[in-house]
Amino acid sequence: MKDQLATLREKRQRALEGGGAERIAAQHAKGKLTARERLAILLDEGSFQELGALATHQATDFGMAERRHPGDGVITGFGKIQGRRVAIFAQDFTVLGGSFSEVQSNKISRIQDLAIEAGIPLIGLNDSGGARIQEGIRSLAAYGEVFMRNVRASGVIPQISLIMGPCAGGAVYSPALTDITIMVDQTSHMFLTGPGIIKTVTGEDVTSEELGGAYIHNVTSGVAQLIADDEQHALSLTKALLGYLPQNNAEDPPQLEPYDPPDRMDEGLNTIVPEDDRMAYDMRHVLDLVFDRASLFELHRDFAPNALVGFARLDGASVGFVANQPLALSGCLDIDASDKIARHITLCDQFNIPLITFVDCPGYLPGVEQEHRGVIRHGAKIIYAYCQATVPKISIVTRKAMGGSYVALSSRQMNNDVAYAWPSAQIAVMGAEGAARLLHHRAIAAAEDPAAEEARFIAEYKEKFFTPYQAADVGQIDEVIEPRETRTRLIRALEVLRTKVSQDVPKKHGLFPV
Repeated sequence: MKDQLATLREKRQRALEGGGAERIAAQHAKGKLTARERLAILLDEGSFQELGALATHQATDFGMAERRHPGDGVITGFGKIQGRRVAIFAQDFTVLGGSFSEVQSNKISRIQDLAIEAGIPLIGLNDSGGARIQEGIRSLAAYGEVFMRNVRASGVIPQISLIMGPCAGGAVYSPALTDITIMVDQTSHMFLTGPGIIKTVTGEDVTSEELGGAYIHNVTSGVAQLIADDEQHALSLTKALLGYLPQNNAEDPPQLEPYDPPDRMDEGLNTIVPEDDRMAYDMRHVLDLVFDRASLFELHRDFAPNALVGFARLDGASVGFVANQPLALSGCLDIDASDKIARHITLCDQFNIPLITFVDCPGYLPGVEQEHRGVIRHGAKIIYAYCQATVPKISIVTRKAMGGSYVALSSRQMNNDVAYAWPSAQIAVMGAEGAARLLHHRAIAAAEDPAAEEARFIAEYKEKFFTPYQAADVGQIDEVIEPRETRTRLIRALEVLRTKVSQDVPKKHGLFPV
């Protein structure tokens, strides 16, 4: 037994050493932590239980028989984050560049299966040069096993992907299939085809950072939801994010001990909307004043800035929010904002997180480019997502709610549960100028002073329709409230809706407007 124990300890030590001191030093020189260092920071001390530490590949081609490392470039197992159980894998770039192998797939697939069965979140730390080309088709098939389980787990357990280095080729699809993707500025990259291939095929010169860096995917493409300053920050964001999510779809999100008075009213809300409806204001300020102090956790902050989405807390309870941002495109909906909103609605719904929608939207962004790129089908995603969502849904119209955007953004017809409006709300089919010209173009043209006549009709339209009271009269708005009352009203409404039960007609699935 003594010799056997010595052998075991030797193998375990080799697994802990990864690719060796030289490769670990090279990892550190790039400003990156090793896989085990990341796990030590993310997980509660002493909670990690590793599986598959001694697994090695059996490939022999291209000299691979001499390049075997225990664990084969990925660390898998279970641990705890702030006392809550999680399943986790971390690719080890120091071992064969973290290249994805059949063994990696087997290990990750096993931890995915166990996470689904146990009903606990799955966290993936991605740091890989791509498929292990020495294994040929086996490496490609190995990706498919992981993708299939990503889809199987979707809507069942939270899946969070951290991009901690390169993520190229087929490897990018697994993070894209998960719920949240976090990237690290300057050190993480995602792309299907790298700069070298693009140069060969198209002649375009582009760096890895320009092609698929954290900034690109958080600002331009919308592939990632969060950007971190460094790896420590990425791990900290992961811990914070988990605090808003349940363990699985059969549970509710964690409830914190309330620390902000539920009856708190901020008088600043009563004056936050400018008297001049052409002037913008910061919707983030509204959210900060309504939700529990310092609880705002925004996603997709820099992508489609005309819409705000994320998580917050109300009286300690986790909620999701959707809001128009008047500071960007006047809060108009466009293709990217529609995708951003629809995805977040679906994310909240699958994990039993109530949805609060703050509406200040003059409509969909007009333009030939938007129409030609399919704003109709993208805008339909919002409608589909709201109609499909069964969690408690509450809306507050703060100012503009025009035309199709009013209907789409959690109106009563979108199965909204409670609809509030501020006195500043303008709920109408279209803007006053356009309405006046459409309804009275002949009278305006025939008038002695067309400009004055048009101004009179605009003022008349605004007086009649640019208020929330007609909508309240016909039951489309449940209550017109003082802005300062918003927090208290939301908390009370959620208390009632906590036990909401919603059943839909039996079906396999609908056709999401992709």
